[in-house]
Amino acid sequence: MSATTTTRVALITGGSGGIGRAVAERLAQDGLAVAVQYAGNKARAEETVAAITAAGGRALAVGGDVADEQAMSAAFDAVEAAFGGIDVVVNTAGIMVLGPVATFDLDALDRMHRTNIRGTFVVSQQAARRVRPGGAIVNFSTSVVRTQLPSYAAYVASKAAVEGMTLTLARELRGRDITVNAVAPGPTATPLFLDGKDEATIATLAKATPFERLGTPEDIAEVVSFLAGPARWTNGQVLYANGGLA
Repeated sequence: MSATTTTRVALITGGSGGIGRAVAERLAQDGLAVAVQYAGNKARAEETVAAITAAGGRALAVGGDVADEQAMSAAFDAVEAAFGGIDVVVNTAGIMVLGPVATFDLDALDRMHRTNIRGTFVVSQQAARRVRPGGAIVNFSTSVVRTQLPSYAAYVASKAAVEGMTLTLARELRGRDITVNAVAPGPTATPLFLDGKDEATIATLAKATPFERLGTPEDIAEVVSFLAGPARWTNGQVLYANGGLA
């Protein structure tokens, strides 16, 4: 059999930076061929691909809006054409806008929900149709669903929706030998998390876990690697990857 039919293949949305890039690089290290999806930053996606290729892996970049079903259908087509199929889909693409409910900008709410809810749903829909037996779908929530910090209500609402669709999809794929789980990171040192926070706030959040540090993208990628590979008996779950945050 050719390499295109024997190598496991992963598609990572939002794979050009932050957690997404760490996940792409980790899955490539695990031996998967990797497709790095990007929305607007083609150059960063190609940097991720170049880094994976330089390390001996196989990768390509695919563009498109995760909330656009035609764009995502085309992206999945491109990955299947290049690598022969898809085994793992990881939805790291997301945006975060913070603010209290009383004054929250509803246009920002709509933008965030379009990417975080509709985008995850569109990609999960394609994954449910195409992922091969033995595969895995990994969506992204947040530990703030449980910690309920002020100013996170709109973001948490979008991620709670992701948890709901993830757990339901796991049951819908009965008999397909496909796991569906969500990862809920705690405070993690990414541009998405750090943007707009002062040093005192970051220091306080870093001290919140027993490890007294922020998580790293690589910490989260390790959990995704587990779910994408050996974790065949972990299904329909939300894994809180947060270093022991209460």
